[in-house]
Amino acid sequence: MELINKLNWRFATKAMNREKVPQEKVDKILEAARLAPTSSGLQPFEIFVITNQEVKEQIKPHAWNQPQVTDCSHLLVFAAWDNYTEERINNMFDLTNEIRGFKNEGWENYRQMLLSTYPQRSAEENFTHAAKQAYISFGAAIIAAAFEEVDSTPMEGFSPDAVDEILNLKEKGLKSVLLLPIGYREASNDWLVNLAKVRKAKEDFITEIK
Repeated sequence: MELINKLNWRFATKAMNREKVPQEKVDKILEAARLAPTSSGLQPFEIFVITNQEVKEQIKPHAWNQPQVTDCSHLLVFAAWDNYTEERINNMFDLTNEIRGFKNEGWENYRQMLLSTYPQRSAEENFTHAAKQAYISFGAAIIAAAFEEVDSTPMEGFSPDAVDEILNLKEKGLKSVLLLPIGYREASNDWLVNLAKVRKAKEDFITEIK
């Protein structure tokens, strides 16, 4: 029940007070994001952790001037691969073999299947697929933040092209997908803080097929 209580506690924070989140908590949030599942275990995205206030100020006007971008403790930017390439796929499969200390025939056959499929698709299709994997990690980070009683604000409302330019993501073969400011709520200035959480009733949300 502790996790459920923390999820009831969290909301999309509208005002933050610039208080710094302890590094230990930040590390746990990022580790939860790193451990999130991804398709074929490829982890086709990276997370940029921004504490530089000047960089936050540069991003803010490209995120509808939402104050959380500059008032947060840490601004997390989830950036997906712009495409699947043979090199990227092979790097992850080689890493798996290195960590596990052996090669598996079935795993190697799966590698070849991906190599014969993903790089042949359009870059747009591959980026869309990679971005969906970033969303899974994004959700894990939000839940971990709530568990640590750290506020967060999920953001899709920003100009990816502008953020990509500010962070030089194109040169890294990445495209920004999501922003996640984390920090602590400024309760006296947040209109949402005391409002009831609204979600569909369980019977309207879950269908059991027995």
